[in-house]
Parts: sequence; structure tokens; C-alpha cells
Amino acid sequence: MTTTAPTPAPAPADYWEPLWADGRRYRPLEGAEAGFLAESLGRGRGRTALDIGCGDGGLARHLHHRLGYRVTGVDCAPSALAAARAAEPGPEPAPGPAWRLMDFGADDLEGLPEPAYAAVTCRLVYRWVDDKRAFLDRVRRVLAPGGVFWVVTKVAGRREEGDPLKGLAITAAEAEALTAGWSSVRVADVDVLRCYALRP
Repeated sequence: MTTTAPTPAPAPADYWEPLWADGRRYRPLEGAEAGFLAESLGRGRGRTALDIGCGDGGLARHLHHRLGYRVTGVDCAPSALAAARAAEPGPEPAPGPAWRLMDFGADDLEGLPEPAYAAVTCRLVYRWVDDKRAFLDRVRRVLAPGGVFWVVTKVAGRREEGDPLKGLAITAAEAEALTAGWSSVRVADVDVLRCYALRP
């Protein structure tokens, strides 16, 4: 009897880089979601923020320019970071976020420019994380005491039956695991999205 070793999952960059390189773009931050973000995180006043899976940088720029955080955006796809840099208005009136090529789930966290962040954000990324427990452990390592972990994801049951995107959501069990162990959990639903503001 012969056994075949399981095929390893592709690296996140192998999946996301072709999509960004082909011009794929994703839902912008706006409206009620932006309002709940500002209410949950408050003004940055120069405090640090880390945006995991920053894509073309929309959330990172909002945190930096609108809320006043000093932001580092990380993404595993070079084309996403190229789009983020291209969208920056320039050095005036103030420089924008720092961009870093990084797979947050796998790369050495010592490569981050700060040891801890007052806000860590993860928008439309969490559903795609394979090892969610390990990912959350890494988030807790870089989140400063009293900080906020901001997650936006699709959750099961918020799309109509027959919607082809219905399966692109975390399960009820995954949502429960996400919110376990935090001292404060605030939740807001924005159409098919659920926003979480989690504090240690």
C-alpha cells in the first residue's frame, strides 16, 4: 500500500498576488463601517496602528489621515503594496502610512517596525486565514495593553440562500473562537459584514 503525502496549501502570496496583479479590487471602507471604526478606535493622536492584509491601503490611509494613527500596512502581495503606494497623495501635507511586504501569519514578527500597536486591524482577511488560532496568538503578541483588535469579516447566515458568495464567510464556531478570551467585545453589522472591536 502506498500513501500520498497531502498537498501543502499554497502560500497566501501565491493566491493573492495574481488577483492584485490582474487589477482585482475589493470593497472600500465607507459609511456605517467607517463610523463604527472611529467610535471603537478613537483618535490616534500619533499612536501606532498595524493593518494586516492592507491590500491597496484604503483602511491604512483612513487610519493615518482621518484618525491620526501612525500606520504600518502589511500585505503578502507585492502588487497590493504597489497599488497602496500609488494611491498615496504624496508627501504633503504629511507622509502617509509605511508599507511592508509581509505574510503576517508566517513571517518573523521581529521584522515589524514597532514592538506593539495601539490598534491592529484585519479587514476582509480573517476568513482566509488557515490557522486562525495561531493568527490570533500572533495578534495578541503585537497588540499593546489596552489596544483594540479590529476585525471585519463576513459571517455565515448573513447572505441570502442562492447567493454565490454565501460560502465566503466564517462559521458560527469560528466567530465564537474569534471573540473568546477578550475582556471587551463590541459588534456591529453592516449589511453582509460584521465588525468586531476586541480588547484584551
